[in-house]
Amino acid sequence: MPDPAASPLLIVISAPSGGGKTTLCQGLLAARPGVTRAVTCTTRPPRPGETDGVDYYFLDAASFLKRLQAGNFLEHATVYGHSYGTLKSEVLGKLRAGMDVLLNVDVQGAATIRARAQEDPELKRALVSVFLTPPTAAVLEERLRRRGTDSPAVIQKRLSVARQEVAQWRHFDYLIISRSKDEDLQRMLAIIDAEKLRTHRLPPLEF
Repeated sequence: MPDPAASPLLIVISAPSGGGKTTLCQGLLAARPGVTRAVTCTTRPPRPGETDGVDYYFLDAASFLKRLQAGNFLEHATVYGHSYGTLKSEVLGKLRAGMDVLLNVDVQGAATIRARAQEDPELKRALVSVFLTPPTAAVLEERLRRRGTDSPAVIQKRLSVARQEVAQWRHFDYLIISRSKDEDLQRMLAIIDAEKLRTHRLPPLEF
Protein backbone atom coordinates (compact mmCIF):
# COMPACT_ATOMS: atom_id res chain seq x y z
CA MET A 1 0.00 0.00 0.00
CA PRO A 2 1.20 3.55 -0.71
CA ASP A 3 2.44 5.83 2.07
CA PRO A 4 -0.64 7.61 3.51
CA ALA A 5 1.54 10.64 4.31
CA ALA A 6 2.36 11.21 0.65
CA SER A 7 0.71 14.16 -1.05
CA PRO A 8 -2.30 13.22 -3.22
CA LEU A 9 -2.20 12.44 -6.93
CA LEU A 10 -4.18 13.72 -9.89
CA ILE A 11 -4.31 10.56 -12.01
CA VAL A 12 -5.19 11.21 -15.65
CA ILE A 13 -5.91 8.12 -17.77
CA SER A 14 -6.41 8.27 -21.53
CA ALA A 15 -6.92 5.57 -24.16
CA PRO A 16 -8.39 5.20 -27.63
CA SER A 17 -12.08 4.26 -27.81
CA GLY A 18 -12.34 0.59 -26.85
CA GLY A 19 -8.91 0.69 -25.25
CA GLY A 20 -10.19 -0.38 -21.83
CA LYS A 21 -9.85 2.82 -19.80
CA THR A 22 -13.36 2.66 -18.31
CA THR A 23 -12.73 -0.91 -17.10
CA LEU A 24 -9.33 0.12 -15.72
CA CYS A 25 -10.82 3.11 -13.89
CA GLN A 26 -13.56 0.97 -12.36
CA GLY A 27 -10.97 -1.55 -11.19
CA LEU A 28 -8.77 1.16 -9.73
CA LEU A 29 -11.64 2.77 -7.80
CA ALA A 30 -12.61 -0.65 -6.37
CA ALA A 31 -9.03 -1.52 -5.41
CA ARG A 32 -8.09 1.79 -3.79
CA PRO A 33 -10.66 3.44 -1.50
CA GLY A 34 -8.42 6.53 -1.30
CA VAL A 35 -8.92 7.20 -5.01
CA THR A 36 -12.02 9.15 -6.03
CA ARG A 37 -13.26 10.20 -9.45
CA ALA A 38 -13.77 13.83 -10.30
CA VAL A 39 -17.45 14.42 -11.04
CA THR A 40 -17.79 15.93 -14.52
CA CYS A 41 -20.24 18.61 -15.65
CA THR A 42 -22.38 17.83 -18.69
CA THR A 43 -25.23 19.36 -20.68
CA ARG A 44 -26.69 15.99 -21.62
CA PRO A 45 -29.85 14.93 -19.79
CA PRO A 46 -29.57 12.37 -16.96
CA ARG A 47 -29.99 8.73 -17.92
CA PRO A 48 -32.20 6.45 -15.78
CA GLY A 49 -30.57 5.87 -12.40
CA GLU A 50 -28.08 8.75 -12.67
CA THR A 51 -27.91 11.23 -9.80
CA ASP A 52 -26.87 14.87 -10.03
CA GLY A 53 -23.64 15.47 -8.10
CA VAL A 54 -22.80 11.76 -8.04
CA ASP A 55 -22.64 10.62 -11.67
CA TYR A 56 -22.41 14.10 -13.21
CA TYR A 57 -23.24 17.69 -12.49
CA PHE A 58 -26.10 18.21 -14.93
CA LEU A 59 -26.14 21.78 -16.29
CA ASP A 60 -28.16 23.53 -18.94
CA ALA A 61 -26.24 24.96 -21.91
CA ALA A 62 -26.34 28.54 -20.59
CA SER A 63 -24.93 27.56 -17.19
CA PHE A 64 -22.19 25.50 -18.81
CA LEU A 65 -21.24 28.39 -21.11
CA LYS A 66 -21.14 30.80 -18.17
CA ARG A 67 -18.70 28.54 -16.30
CA LEU A 68 -16.65 28.06 -19.46
CA GLN A 69 -16.34 31.79 -20.06
CA ALA A 70 -15.37 32.29 -16.41
CA GLY A 71 -12.46 29.86 -16.86
CA ASN A 72 -13.83 27.40 -14.31
CA PHE A 73 -13.01 24.25 -16.30
CA LEU A 74 -9.72 22.39 -16.13
CA GLU A 75 -10.65 20.79 -19.46
CA HIS A 76 -13.80 20.56 -21.58
CA ALA A 77 -15.03 18.92 -24.76
CA THR A 78 -18.11 18.53 -26.92
CA VAL A 79 -19.13 14.94 -27.67
CA TYR A 80 -22.11 14.09 -29.87
CA GLY A 81 -23.62 17.53 -29.39
CA HIS A 82 -23.29 17.64 -25.59
CA SER A 83 -20.68 19.54 -23.58
CA TYR A 84 -18.56 17.96 -20.87
CA GLY A 85 -16.14 19.68 -18.51
CA THR A 86 -14.08 19.06 -15.38
CA LEU A 87 -14.24 21.87 -12.83
CA LYS A 88 -10.88 22.98 -11.46
CA SER A 89 -12.57 23.56 -8.09
CA GLU A 90 -13.80 19.94 -8.06
CA VAL A 91 -10.28 18.60 -8.60
CA LEU A 92 -8.48 20.96 -6.21
CA GLY A 93 -11.13 20.52 -3.50
CA LYS A 94 -10.60 16.75 -3.45
CA LEU A 95 -6.81 17.00 -3.65
CA ARG A 96 -6.80 19.43 -0.71
CA ALA A 97 -8.95 16.97 1.23
CA GLY A 98 -6.15 14.42 0.81
CA MET A 99 -7.83 12.27 -1.83
CA ASP A 100 -6.22 10.96 -5.00
CA VAL A 101 -8.34 12.19 -7.92
CA LEU A 102 -8.99 10.08 -11.03
CA LEU A 103 -9.82 11.62 -14.41
CA ASN A 104 -10.82 9.54 -17.45
CA VAL A 105 -10.30 11.85 -20.45
CA ASP A 106 -9.37 11.74 -24.13
CA VAL A 107 -5.91 12.74 -25.34
CA GLN A 108 -7.04 16.28 -26.08
CA GLY A 109 -8.35 16.66 -22.53
CA ALA A 110 -5.10 15.24 -21.15
CA ALA A 111 -3.09 17.75 -23.20
CA THR A 112 -5.21 20.60 -21.82
CA ILE A 113 -4.71 19.38 -18.24
CA ARG A 114 -0.94 19.13 -18.75
CA ALA A 115 -0.89 22.71 -20.04
CA ARG A 116 -2.96 23.98 -17.11
CA ALA A 117 -0.69 22.12 -14.68
CA GLN A 118 2.32 24.01 -16.05
CA GLU A 119 0.62 27.20 -14.86
CA ASP A 120 -0.45 25.85 -11.46
CA PRO A 121 2.16 24.41 -9.04
CA GLU A 122 -0.50 22.55 -7.04
CA LEU A 123 -1.75 20.70 -10.11
CA LYS A 124 1.77 20.14 -11.46
CA ARG A 125 2.88 18.52 -8.21
CA ALA A 126 -0.10 16.15 -8.22
CA LEU A 127 -0.34 15.24 -11.92
CA VAL A 128 0.43 11.72 -13.16
CA SER A 129 -0.65 10.90 -16.73
CA VAL A 130 -1.09 7.38 -18.09
CA PHE A 131 -1.84 6.25 -21.64
CA LEU A 132 -3.46 2.84 -22.10
CA THR A 133 -3.62 1.14 -25.49
CA PRO A 134 -3.99 -2.35 -26.97
CA PRO A 135 -0.74 -3.63 -28.55
CA THR A 136 -1.98 -3.33 -32.14
CA ALA A 137 -4.78 -1.82 -34.21
CA ALA A 138 -5.95 -5.35 -35.01
CA VAL A 139 -6.47 -6.10 -31.31
CA LEU A 140 -8.36 -2.84 -30.86
CA GLU A 141 -10.56 -3.62 -33.88
CA GLU A 142 -11.37 -7.04 -32.42
CA ARG A 143 -12.33 -5.45 -29.08
CA LEU A 144 -14.60 -2.93 -30.82
CA ARG A 145 -16.29 -5.69 -32.84
CA ARG A 146 -16.74 -7.80 -29.70
CA ARG A 147 -18.56 -4.92 -27.97
CA GLY A 148 -21.23 -5.20 -30.66
CA THR A 149 -22.34 -1.57 -30.29
CA ASP A 150 -20.98 -0.06 -33.50
CA SER A 151 -21.48 -0.60 -37.23
CA PRO A 152 -18.45 -1.56 -39.38
CA ALA A 153 -18.28 2.02 -40.69
CA VAL A 154 -18.24 3.47 -37.16
CA ILE A 155 -15.56 0.96 -36.13
CA GLN A 156 -13.34 2.07 -39.02
CA LYS A 157 -13.86 5.69 -38.02
CA ARG A 158 -12.94 4.89 -34.40
CA LEU A 159 -9.78 3.09 -35.60
CA SER A 160 -8.77 6.08 -37.70
CA VAL A 161 -9.15 8.37 -34.67
CA ALA A 162 -7.37 5.82 -32.49
CA ARG A 163 -4.25 5.89 -34.70
CA GLN A 164 -4.02 9.65 -34.21
CA GLU A 165 -4.55 9.29 -30.45
CA VAL A 166 -1.97 6.52 -30.01
CA ALA A 167 0.60 8.75 -31.74
CA GLN A 168 0.40 11.03 -28.67
CA TRP A 169 1.61 8.37 -26.21
CA ARG A 170 5.03 9.99 -25.73
CA HIS A 171 3.43 13.04 -24.11
CA PHE A 172 2.25 10.93 -21.14
CA ASP A 173 4.27 9.97 -18.05
CA TYR A 174 3.47 6.26 -18.43
CA LEU A 175 2.41 3.83 -21.16
CA ILE A 176 0.46 0.66 -20.38
CA ILE A 177 0.16 -1.82 -23.24
CA SER A 178 -3.17 -3.46 -22.45
CA ARG A 179 -3.02 -7.24 -22.10
CA SER A 180 -5.79 -8.25 -19.71
CA LYS A 181 -8.05 -6.54 -17.21
CA ASP A 182 -6.10 -7.90 -14.22
CA GLU A 183 -2.66 -7.16 -15.68
CA ASP A 184 -3.66 -3.61 -16.65
CA LEU A 185 -4.88 -2.97 -13.10
CA GLN A 186 -1.74 -4.39 -11.49
CA ARG A 187 0.42 -2.12 -13.65
CA MET A 188 -1.73 0.88 -12.78
CA LEU A 189 -1.45 0.12 -9.08
CA ALA A 190 2.34 -0.22 -9.44
CA ILE A 191 2.49 3.23 -11.06
CA ILE A 192 0.52 4.77 -8.20
CA ASP A 193 2.66 3.06 -5.57
CA ALA A 194 5.83 4.31 -7.26
CA GLU A 195 4.51 7.86 -7.60
CA LYS A 196 3.60 7.88 -3.89
CA LEU A 197 7.27 7.20 -3.11
CA ARG A 198 8.61 10.14 -5.13
CA THR A 199 10.56 12.38 -2.78
CA HIS A 200 8.73 15.59 -3.66
CA ARG A 201 5.45 14.01 -2.49
CA LEU A 202 6.71 12.88 0.91
CA PRO A 203 7.03 14.86 4.16
CA PRO A 204 10.55 15.70 5.41
CA LEU A 205 12.38 12.68 6.75
CA GLU A 206 13.06 12.86 10.51
CA PHE A 207 16.00 10.62 11.30
